[in-house]
Amino acid sequence: MSSPLLDLEEPEILTELETIRHSCAHVMAHAIQKLWPTARFGIGPTIEDGFYYDVELPTKLVPEDLHKIEKEMKAIIGRGCDFIRREHSINEAIEFFKSKDQIFKVEIIENLRDKLGSTTVSSYQEGDFVDLCRGPHVKNAKEIKAFKLTSLAGAYWRGNEKNPMLQRIYGTAFKSGEELQEHLKLIEEAKLRDHRKLGKELDLFSFLPEAPASPFFHPKGTIVYNRLVELMRDLYKPFEYQEVITPQILDVSLWKTSGHYDNYKDNMYFTDIDEREFAVKPMNCPTHTFIFGSQKRSYRELPIRYADFGRLHRYEKSGVTQGLTRVRTFCQDDAHIFCTADQIESEIKRTIQMILTTYDLFGFKEIKIGLGTRPEKKAGDDAIWDQSEAALKRVLDGLGRPYTVNAGDGAFYGPKIDFQIRDALKRYWQCGTIQLDFNMPARFKLSYTGADNTAHQPVMIHRAVLGSLERFIGVFIEHCAGAFPFWLAPVQARFVPIKDTHNDFCREKMQQMKLMGIRVEIDDRNESMGLKTREAQTQKIPFSLVAGDREIAANSFAVRKYGERESKVMTYEEITILFQELNHLPKKVLHTSLG
Repeated sequence: MSSPLLDLEEPEILTELETIRHSCAHVMAHAIQKLWPTARFGIGPTIEDGFYYDVELPTKLVPEDLHKIEKEMKAIIGRGCDFIRREHSINEAIEFFKSKDQIFKVEIIENLRDKLGSTTVSSYQEGDFVDLCRGPHVKNAKEIKAFKLTSLAGAYWRGNEKNPMLQRIYGTAFKSGEELQEHLKLIEEAKLRDHRKLGKELDLFSFLPEAPASPFFHPKGTIVYNRLVELMRDLYKPFEYQEVITPQILDVSLWKTSGHYDNYKDNMYFTDIDEREFAVKPMNCPTHTFIFGSQKRSYRELPIRYADFGRLHRYEKSGVTQGLTRVRTFCQDDAHIFCTADQIESEIKRTIQMILTTYDLFGFKEIKIGLGTRPEKKAGDDAIWDQSEAALKRVLDGLGRPYTVNAGDGAFYGPKIDFQIRDALKRYWQCGTIQLDFNMPARFKLSYTGADNTAHQPVMIHRAVLGSLERFIGVFIEHCAGAFPFWLAPVQARFVPIKDTHNDFCREKMQQMKLMGIRVEIDDRNESMGLKTREAQTQKIPFSLVAGDREIAANSFAVRKYGERESKVMTYEEITILFQELNHLPKKVLHTSLG
């Protein structure tokens, strides 16, 4: 991926598909310059499913302009020019891009010189277009076979709100037209599954400008939210977690001790109370150290596992917030484990089992696992980091599953294992995490009495399974297209009487089901059956229970499952047995998976 912070002396190592996409971004920039000669270019990296380029233009682009750019790109590719790589001294490159009025490229080069000490940079020329780039690129433009420009967005230069707003043009490219068409179908499907769209249609949540990036969960959305909390609480029992409740606002000295003030303050909210500075908590970890340290601890008590559903607040720039997946206020299924050094690996294994079991329940079968190592900005010395990273690596090596090492991706206080789930649209989302921390117990002077009757420092493991509940709900809505499994659905069944004379029978059965803990409602409007059954499908209610004279006589219903065209007649008793089994499914699956 191209970056203004990377040395441009040597080409990156890209896959064949990434190289095609990177080359396509170059051709797109070439086409833009042909159409708008005064265009200024920022960066144009490859991303997970394509590429983008940030551009400053004299006009605001509209979707129709994408077709114009694509047409010019096809003409450029048709000419079949080679990509030619050249190296330049820093001064030569600065002069060249200054002469082209490419101020953002000049800034990148100066940054490479001043911050990284680079003495040379590279460029690629294709036809009459020259771009600053590490590469690599395809040998000839005709190797770009199938591409599509997909969307427009805005982006501040270098992600800083004080810098100019550039126009970001997204695109994708594949080796073949068939692969491209499959991807474009997924993009269209993603629009239909967009959780922001479905959240409104299904009356789950909303947003208001008075509370930016802070969701309001409606009654139906709150049911989903609380069912996820209940699921995790059920899981906490066999894994022996104790739930705690901790304050929202704490003196800033706490966050200085924890290291968050130095490493995370730009993402925190602060306030003054009684002439003291306080911070709204962005994480639960420091508050759990207080509970652990509130009394003397013995090695016989360890491990101690604290779980917390406390609300957290983190400042996210307005340009990156997005629906439920990037918000400023949220709740995590958060927990912290205090254990001895000898217990680290067994606790991490248990936690991995917990995470993978939960994902299996939701139908997430493909999981990417990554080991994040020490970042540049970190707390603690290298010896502690060596010990922590080695412990996580031993567990992963013994897991028998593939994983990647993500250098520099650890938390500031310790290395971590991240879990990414693949949804129905083949996208990966980071949700679960396990973070090993020797630093925070030391900062808060935590100790326990060991078997040798002397004080020892505990190890702290930070852990989340679903992660942010808000984010997970957004991801899962798009995964299941808003058709929640029965146990999670806000409304599990809707009674549909055919005529007014059938209302009392349906209401009686509805009340009985409510007493069983089934979430049901009735549609007794004076509307056609066609309209009522269509609306039940539109609302993605798992079951519609239709009753007329014949059904009442047999104490039965015509049962129509969501997504199916045909109905099946079932007795009321059969329906209640089915519903109770489906409602109990999460506990059954978890119990079976955990043995």
